[in-house]
Amino acid sequence: MNQSESRDTDSGQPPIEQVIERVRKIYGGWTRTTTVEQMRRDWDDLFWTDAFPATGQEIFAVGVDATWIDATTAGSEKVLLYFHGGGFQVGSVKSHRDLMARLSAAANCRVLGVNYRRAPEHRFPAPIEDAVAAYQWLQTQGFAPEHIAFAGDSAGGGLVLSTMLALRGKGLPLPAAGVALSAWTDLAATGGSYETRAQADPIHQRRMILAMAKNYLGEADARDPLASPLYADLRGLPPLLLQVGDRETVLDDSRNFAEKALAAGVEVKLEVWDEMIHVFQQFTTELPQARSAIESIGDFLKKVWHQGGTH
Repeated sequence: MNQSESRDTDSGQPPIEQVIERVRKIYGGWTRTTTVEQMRRDWDDLFWTDAFPATGQEIFAVGVDATWIDATTAGSEKVLLYFHGGGFQVGSVKSHRDLMARLSAAANCRVLGVNYRRAPEHRFPAPIEDAVAAYQWLQTQGFAPEHIAFAGDSAGGGLVLSTMLALRGKGLPLPAAGVALSAWTDLAATGGSYETRAQADPIHQRRMILAMAKNYLGEADARDPLASPLYADLRGLPPLLLQVGDRETVLDDSRNFAEKALAAGVEVKLEVWDEMIHVFQQFTTELPQARSAIESIGDFLKKVWHQGGTH
């Protein structure tokens, strides 16, 4: 997707380069001796902001730490269950608060952000178990499956899909839709974009991706369909929206998944954003593309919920 890109009048840098510089400062400060606790603090500090107006309420749902984020002025029966990214090791509701608040406004819904258990303390399939528990808890609170959608980015994008597969495997009702941003669908990292985008992607390289996968999986198989949804039978999944940047090494995680899902009869919309990097939607201050992408997500969710309400 093509979007015009503005320039910063002070630095003269394109906004995307300013974003890359911010992220590299964090990654560049990490060494082999950096603790996971420090990485988590750094990641939260990089993304945390409460500039977008929204209310927040921390809850404890069936053993899962979560937070309600609501940027709407009126109550809503629609809920977006959000799974943050961070390679299953870093990231939290705190780091993703701004993104969740903006999604709440764009889709006119409440958002429940899930602080699922993370590696290395808790490995596969702990995050999936927490995601399933949070979804079931929502239903005990009176939210019907057709009024719930899933969304997530990176590892959380993969978790959106894995959770749906886990629910289907248990014979449980699926949510109305799923949104996956820069989704990590193939923990074996077999996509051709790991080579073709190696020079273009300023952050994620295949070696690092495989190390994160090992940290999450332990002794589990990277091609287990619940760990890597790309290898699953995708029949029966609800409508999906996939967004990914054209510069990402994980580009084919979305492209290959979309192709397979379409072949399985799933309704899929794939948006590839020119010049964008991993989870560019988090940089709404700098990037007009991020704001446009969030608007697209809101339109998709409202359309799905409207159609569901008329059937």
